[in-house]
Amino acid sequence: MELKTILRTLILVAGMLAAGCASREEAQNPAGEEPIVPEKSQAELRRELEQRGFQIFDYVDQATGDTVLMQQYFIAFLKRGPVRSQNKEEADSLQRLHLEHLGRMYEEGYADISGPFGDDGDIRGITIYNVPTLEMADSLANMDPSVKAGRLAIEVHPWWAAKGFPLR
Repeated sequence: MELKTILRTLILVAGMLAAGCASREEAQNPAGEEPIVPEKSQAELRRELEQRGFQIFDYVDQATGDTVLMQQYFIAFLKRGPVRSQNKEEADSLQRLHLEHLGRMYEEGYADISGPFGDDGDIRGITIYNVPTLEMADSLANMDPSVKAGRLAIEVHPWWAAKGFPLR
């Protein structure tokens, strides 16, 4: 994939994420005021995640003394697939459908972040799925039209991250 195509893809995904965030904020807070988000206690969050079937554990941060709740996520590596013979029109259509799929995964709460890599390697990008099982992440990732067409292949791995910690 050309750098121009990768950048265009990244901009489209970022736009979808920003549009989704803006529309949720407007729906929750039409006056534009700072939203009031009640925080859940660690115990409430733990109970909710366990009830939904997520794997979790916690530890005490030695520097702060805070209890950090870790959750298992799943990273899907989107790899160059075995069928790359599509013409430009077919490839562009698959790319559009691929981005729609990723946007839908984000909107429905199954995926937290997606994006392409900036090189032209065999691993094309990643999606982090926020679902309770490997089977569910694998199933959702394999629903991608580009995967179904063989243009991309999926490799999913469990991944642990602290709940609520933002990217920086």
